[in-house]
Amino acid sequence: MSLDALIFDVDGTLADTEETHRQAFNYAFLRFDLGWEWPKPLYRELLKISGGRERVIHYVEMLRVSPSEKMRLRELVPAIHREKTCLYAELIADGRCPLRPGIVRLLDEARAAGVRLAIASTSATANTQALLGRHLGAGAPRMFSAIACSEHVRLKKPAPDIYLLALAMLGEEARRCVAFEDSVNGLRAAKAAGLYTVVTPSVWTVGDDFEDADLMLSHLGDSTELLPPDEADRVGSHCLGLGELRTLHSMATAAAEGAAS
Repeated sequence: MSLDALIFDVDGTLADTEETHRQAFNYAFLRFDLGWEWPKPLYRELLKISGGRERVIHYVEMLRVSPSEKMRLRELVPAIHREKTCLYAELIADGRCPLRPGIVRLLDEARAAGVRLAIASTSATANTQALLGRHLGAGAPRMFSAIACSEHVRLKKPAPDIYLLALAMLGEEARRCVAFEDSVNGLRAAKAAGLYTVVTPSVWTVGDDFEDADLMLSHLGDSTELLPPDEADRVGSHCLGLGELRTLHSMATAAAEGAAS
Protein backbone atom coordinates (compact mmCIF):
# COMPACT_ATOMS: atom_id res chain seq x y z
CA MET A 1 0.00 0.00 0.00
CA SER A 2 1.49 3.33 -1.04
CA LEU A 3 1.82 6.22 1.38
CA ASP A 4 0.59 9.32 -0.43
CA ALA A 5 0.10 12.02 2.23
CA LEU A 6 1.02 13.02 5.77
CA ILE A 7 -1.59 14.98 7.73
CA PHE A 8 -0.46 16.97 10.76
CA ASP A 9 -2.25 18.41 13.73
CA VAL A 10 -0.63 21.71 14.76
CA ASP A 11 -0.82 22.63 18.46
CA GLY A 12 1.27 20.22 20.49
CA THR A 13 2.18 18.17 17.40
CA LEU A 14 4.19 20.51 15.18
CA ALA A 15 5.25 22.60 18.19
CA ASP A 16 4.51 22.81 21.92
CA THR A 17 2.32 25.88 21.53
CA GLU A 18 -0.23 25.40 24.29
CA GLU A 19 1.62 27.45 26.90
CA THR A 20 1.69 30.34 24.43
CA HIS A 21 -2.02 29.88 23.78
CA ARG A 22 -2.61 29.95 27.55
CA GLN A 23 -0.65 33.18 27.91
CA ALA A 24 -2.54 34.75 24.99
CA PHE A 25 -5.89 33.82 26.56
CA ASN A 26 -4.87 35.38 29.87
CA TYR A 27 -3.66 38.58 28.18
CA ALA A 28 -6.97 38.78 26.30
CA PHE A 29 -8.90 38.38 29.55
CA LEU A 30 -6.92 41.31 30.96
CA ARG A 31 -7.71 43.44 27.91
CA PHE A 32 -11.43 42.84 28.52
CA ASP A 33 -11.08 43.41 32.29
CA LEU A 34 -12.76 40.09 33.03
CA GLY A 35 -10.84 39.17 36.17
CA TRP A 36 -10.20 35.68 34.75
CA GLU A 37 -6.94 33.75 34.77
CA TRP A 38 -6.34 30.24 33.49
CA PRO A 39 -3.54 28.63 35.57
CA LYS A 40 -1.80 25.59 34.14
CA PRO A 41 -3.84 22.89 35.97
CA LEU A 42 -7.11 24.47 34.82
CA TYR A 43 -5.84 24.91 31.27
CA ARG A 44 -4.84 21.24 31.10
CA GLU A 45 -8.47 20.36 31.88
CA LEU A 46 -9.79 22.91 29.39
CA LEU A 47 -7.64 21.36 26.66
CA LYS A 48 -10.10 18.47 26.67
CA ILE A 49 -12.37 20.91 24.80
CA SER A 50 -11.15 21.25 21.21
CA GLY A 51 -11.08 24.75 19.72
CA GLY A 52 -10.20 28.02 21.45
CA ARG A 53 -13.60 29.65 21.02
CA GLU A 54 -15.30 26.49 22.29
CA ARG A 55 -12.93 26.44 25.25
CA VAL A 56 -13.96 29.96 26.29
CA ILE A 57 -17.66 29.12 25.88
CA HIS A 58 -17.19 26.04 28.05
CA TYR A 59 -15.48 28.15 30.72
CA VAL A 60 -18.30 30.71 30.69
CA GLU A 61 -20.79 27.90 31.27
CA MET A 62 -18.76 26.83 34.31
CA LEU A 63 -18.99 30.24 35.97
CA ARG A 64 -21.35 30.84 38.86
CA VAL A 65 -22.86 34.10 37.65
CA SER A 66 -26.37 35.36 36.97
CA PRO A 67 -28.16 34.32 33.77
CA SER A 68 -27.95 37.87 32.46
CA GLU A 69 -24.19 38.04 33.10
CA LYS A 70 -23.68 34.66 31.48
CA MET A 71 -25.54 35.90 28.40
CA ARG A 72 -23.35 39.03 28.30
CA LEU A 73 -20.20 36.93 28.51
CA ARG A 74 -21.38 34.57 25.76
CA GLU A 75 -21.86 37.56 23.48
CA LEU A 76 -18.30 38.69 24.25
CA VAL A 77 -16.71 35.36 23.30
CA PRO A 78 -16.10 36.13 19.58
CA ALA A 79 -14.37 39.41 20.44
CA ILE A 80 -12.31 37.78 23.20
CA HIS A 81 -11.21 35.06 20.81
CA ARG A 82 -10.27 37.55 18.07
CA GLU A 83 -8.14 39.48 20.55
CA LYS A 84 -6.53 36.28 21.79
CA THR A 85 -5.68 35.25 18.21
CA CYS A 86 -3.95 38.59 17.57
CA LEU A 87 -1.99 38.31 20.82
CA TYR A 88 -0.96 34.74 20.00
CA ALA A 89 0.46 35.84 16.64
CA GLU A 90 2.51 38.54 18.40
CA LEU A 91 3.90 36.02 20.88
CA ILE A 92 4.69 33.41 18.22
CA ALA A 93 6.61 35.99 16.20
CA ASP A 94 9.40 36.06 18.80
CA GLY A 95 10.25 32.40 18.11
CA ARG A 96 9.25 31.08 21.52
CA CYS A 97 7.68 27.88 20.12
CA PRO A 98 10.27 25.99 18.04
CA LEU A 99 9.08 23.06 15.96
CA ARG A 100 9.40 19.72 17.71
CA PRO A 101 12.33 17.36 16.97
CA GLY A 102 12.14 15.73 13.57
CA ILE A 103 9.31 17.82 12.15
CA VAL A 104 11.38 19.79 9.63
CA ARG A 105 13.33 16.68 8.68
CA LEU A 106 10.20 14.62 7.98
CA LEU A 107 8.53 17.46 6.07
CA ASP A 108 11.61 17.76 3.87
CA GLU A 109 11.80 13.99 3.31
CA ALA A 110 8.14 13.86 2.31
CA ARG A 111 8.40 16.76 -0.12
CA ALA A 112 11.52 15.27 -1.71
CA ALA A 113 9.71 11.96 -2.20
CA GLY A 114 6.54 13.50 -3.63
CA VAL A 115 4.45 12.62 -0.56
CA ARG A 116 1.94 15.41 -0.04
CA LEU A 117 1.47 17.32 3.20
CA ALA A 118 -1.69 18.54 4.91
CA ILE A 119 -2.86 20.24 8.10
CA ALA A 120 -5.90 19.18 10.15
CA SER A 121 -6.14 21.49 13.15
CA THR A 122 -8.88 22.72 15.46
CA SER A 123 -6.90 25.92 15.88
CA ALA A 124 -7.75 28.94 13.73
CA THR A 125 -6.14 29.39 10.32
CA ALA A 126 -4.47 32.60 11.55
CA ASN A 127 -2.79 30.69 14.39
CA THR A 128 -1.59 27.97 12.05
CA GLN A 129 -0.20 30.44 9.52
CA ALA A 130 1.56 32.41 12.28
CA LEU A 131 3.42 29.31 13.46
CA LEU A 132 4.24 27.98 9.99
CA GLY A 133 5.37 31.37 8.74
CA ARG A 134 7.64 31.96 11.74
CA HIS A 135 9.49 28.66 11.37
CA LEU A 136 9.13 27.64 7.72
CA GLY A 137 9.05 31.03 6.00
CA ALA A 138 6.44 33.20 4.32
CA GLY A 139 5.76 30.59 1.65
CA ALA A 140 5.09 27.84 4.21
CA PRO A 141 1.35 27.47 3.45
CA ARG A 142 2.23 26.51 -0.13
CA MET A 143 4.12 23.48 1.22
CA PHE A 144 0.78 21.97 2.20
CA SER A 145 -1.70 20.63 -0.33
CA ALA A 146 -4.54 21.05 2.17
CA ILE A 147 -4.97 23.20 5.28
CA ALA A 148 -8.15 22.44 7.24
CA CYS A 149 -8.68 24.51 10.41
CA SER A 150 -11.31 25.18 13.06
CA GLU A 151 -13.45 27.62 11.08
CA HIS A 152 -13.87 25.09 8.27
CA VAL A 153 -15.93 22.53 10.23
CA ARG A 154 -18.79 22.70 12.70
CA LEU A 155 -17.83 19.69 14.81
CA LYS A 156 -14.35 19.72 16.32
CA LYS A 157 -12.16 16.81 17.38
CA PRO A 158 -12.89 14.08 18.56
CA ALA A 159 -15.39 14.21 15.67
CA PRO A 160 -13.60 13.10 12.47
CA ASP A 161 -14.87 16.05 10.42
CA ILE A 162 -11.58 17.97 10.20
CA TYR A 163 -9.75 14.86 8.95
CA LEU A 164 -12.51 13.96 6.52
CA LEU A 165 -12.28 17.50 5.15
CA ALA A 166 -8.49 17.27 4.80
CA LEU A 167 -8.83 13.94 2.97
CA ALA A 168 -11.47 15.42 0.65
CA MET A 169 -9.22 18.42 -0.08
CA LEU A 170 -6.35 16.05 -0.84
CA GLY A 171 -8.56 13.70 -2.86
CA GLU A 172 -6.96 10.78 -1.02
CA GLU A 173 -8.19 7.60 0.64
CA ALA A 174 -7.59 7.40 4.39
CA ARG A 175 -5.71 4.12 4.02
CA ARG A 176 -3.04 5.86 1.91
CA CYS A 177 -2.38 8.57 4.50
CA VAL A 178 -0.88 8.95 7.98
CA ALA A 179 -2.02 11.37 10.69
CA PHE A 180 0.20 12.90 13.37
CA GLU A 181 -1.38 13.88 16.70
CA ASP A 182 -0.57 14.68 20.32
CA SER A 183 -3.97 14.51 22.07
CA VAL A 184 -6.66 11.94 22.83
CA ASN A 185 -9.28 14.01 21.00
CA GLY A 186 -7.00 14.21 17.98
CA LEU A 187 -6.29 10.48 18.06
CA ARG A 188 -9.99 9.67 18.23
CA ALA A 189 -10.74 12.00 15.34
CA ALA A 190 -8.00 10.54 13.14
CA LYS A 191 -8.92 6.93 13.89
CA ALA A 192 -12.62 7.66 13.28
CA ALA A 193 -11.59 8.94 9.85
CA GLY A 194 -9.79 5.63 9.20
CA LEU A 195 -6.22 6.94 9.44
CA TYR A 196 -3.05 5.23 10.62
CA THR A 197 -2.04 7.54 13.45
CA VAL A 198 1.31 8.43 15.02
CA VAL A 199 1.00 10.10 18.44
CA THR A 200 3.78 12.21 19.95
CA PRO A 201 2.37 13.44 23.30
CA SER A 202 3.15 17.01 24.29
CA VAL A 203 4.00 18.20 27.80
CA TRP A 204 0.25 18.77 28.25
CA THR A 205 -0.85 15.28 27.19
CA VAL A 206 1.86 12.96 28.52
CA GLY A 207 0.18 10.24 30.54
CA ASP A 208 -3.13 10.36 28.67
CA ASP A 209 -4.62 7.15 27.25
CA PHE A 210 -3.22 6.58 23.76
CA GLU A 211 -3.87 2.84 23.63
CA ASP A 212 -5.50 3.11 20.19
CA ALA A 213 -2.50 4.82 18.57
CA ASP A 214 -0.83 2.82 15.81
CA LEU A 215 2.53 4.20 16.93
CA MET A 216 3.39 6.32 19.95
CA LEU A 217 6.75 8.07 20.23
CA SER A 218 8.19 10.79 22.45
CA HIS A 219 8.94 12.79 19.29
CA LEU A 220 9.98 12.06 15.70
CA GLY A 221 13.71 12.29 16.39
CA ASP A 222 16.53 14.15 14.66
CA SER A 223 20.32 14.34 14.77
CA THR A 224 20.34 16.40 17.97
CA GLU A 225 17.60 14.47 19.82
CA LEU A 226 17.44 10.76 19.03
CA LEU A 227 14.51 8.52 19.94
CA PRO A 228 14.84 6.64 23.25
CA PRO A 229 16.29 3.12 22.76
CA ASP A 230 12.98 1.26 23.22
CA GLU A 231 11.23 3.52 20.71
CA ALA A 232 14.14 3.26 18.27
CA ASP A 233 13.80 -0.53 18.44
CA ARG A 234 10.09 -0.31 17.51
CA VAL A 235 10.79 2.05 14.63
CA GLY A 236 13.99 0.38 13.43
CA SER A 237 15.94 3.65 13.53
CA HIS A 238 16.97 6.41 15.90
CA CYS A 239 14.54 8.70 14.03
CA LEU A 240 11.17 8.13 12.40
CA GLY A 241 12.01 8.74 8.77
CA LEU A 242 9.78 8.43 5.73
CA GLY A 243 11.23 5.01 4.94
CA GLU A 244 10.48 3.64 8.41
CA LEU A 245 7.02 5.21 8.34
CA ARG A 246 6.24 3.61 4.97
CA THR A 247 7.23 0.20 6.30
CA LEU A 248 5.16 0.51 9.49
CA HIS A 249 2.16 1.90 7.60
CA SER A 250 2.34 -0.86 4.97
CA MET A 251 2.56 -3.60 7.63
CA ALA A 252 -0.41 -2.19 9.54
CA THR A 253 -2.49 -1.80 6.38
CA ALA A 254 -1.72 -5.34 5.26
CA ALA A 255 -2.63 -6.71 8.69
CA ALA A 256 -5.92 -4.79 8.74
CA GLU A 257 -6.84 -5.98 5.25
CA GLY A 258 -5.94 -9.54 6.17
CA ALA A 259 -8.10 -9.42 9.29
CA ALA A 260 -11.03 -8.06 7.26
CA SER A 261 -10.83 -10.75 4.54
